[in-house]
Amino acid sequence: ALGRKAADYVRSKEFRDYLMRQHFWGPVANWGLPVAAFNDMKKSPEIVSGRMTFALCCYSLAFMRFAYKVQPRNWLLFACHFTNEVAQLIQGGRLIKYR
Repeated sequence: ALGRKAADYVRSKEFRDYLMRQHFWGPVANWGLPVAAFNDMKKSPEIVSGRMTFALCCYSLAFMRFAYKVQPRNWLLFACHFTNEVAQLIQGGRLIKYR
């Protein structure tokens, strides 16, 4: 029953309209940031830039607030920046531990 509802929604005009809006493609493009950060965790911490990590933490915090405050709420953008915030905090921790 749940699978059927999901399949019906994916085929609906409402879902197609959602895919054509910036509320979908903006967050999709932003997922490159946390993906890159998690990928960099496999590399040596000496390549981590403290300034860039701090800037990305501030950026993600600001856009998490924006994604929550905008109407309608953009949960996909919020999830993207929450994930990036976690990734950047981990990277910052790695840098502190390295130094």
